[in-house]
Amino acid sequence: MGQRIFVKVVGFTDVERHALNTVFRLSDSREVSYCLWMPDAPEAPRLALFDGLSYEAPVELESPHLAGMRIIWVGPSGPASAWRTFQRPIAWTEIVAAMDQLFAPDPLDFDLGFGEDTTLPPPADDAHPKRALIASPDRDERLYLRARLALANMTQADEAETGAQALELARQHEYDVALVDFHLPDVEGWAFLKELKQARPPIPHLIVTKSGTSLADSVRGWLSGAQAFLPKPPHPGKLQRLLRRV
Repeated sequence: MGQRIFVKVVGFTDVERHALNTVFRLSDSREVSYCLWMPDAPEAPRLALFDGLSYEAPVELESPHLAGMRIIWVGPSGPASAWRTFQRPIAWTEIVAAMDQLFAPDPLDFDLGFGEDTTLPPPADDAHPKRALIASPDRDERLYLRARLALANMTQADEAETGAQALELARQHEYDVALVDFHLPDVEGWAFLKELKQARPPIPHLIVTKSGTSLADSVRGWLSGAQAFLPKPPHPGKLQRLLRRV
């Protein structure tokens, strides 16, 4: 069973809290996940995240419950007790990376697929069969992804070995999902994802694979428009559940 870290959050706007809640939800599937601490939580918080501009911050800093707790401060004039200080605009990927530095081991996410439901979903009854784009320089990875697509009843798939090939295919065809290796040989990963999301016709579902993924990658990927950011090789059960949503 994974470890859950409760985080005491002080201040922040509704928009910032919404982004933070999304970050916490993205961590749910990991060995170490983060959860907003509430007074009725089963455990005490192990980390405090402060909005330095909030009126509550000076009061909460004097709380005896913070003794021995790491503090991440967002805003100017961070106190000496703060472990890390960040400025606005908030870079959630950097804050998450700091949290991982404290609590999260290197992510391990592999599975042989035992116990997963591998039955085929019912065939689509619409006139438009689903079409996928696979972009990876690794032939074995492309074959693996094509097999997972077939299990999700998607047999129409085009393959690209480079970012340039993927973008050209995306401009020529209408895809329901793209499965993309972050480390294509001719492009920078984040720039390529941005360009792919801007391609017309648009691709509604984007799944990215990357060696050595972190929660910070998942957050940045989500902000870039990716529905999932999976370690390589992707967990077969997780990948199949994502494909069934397409």
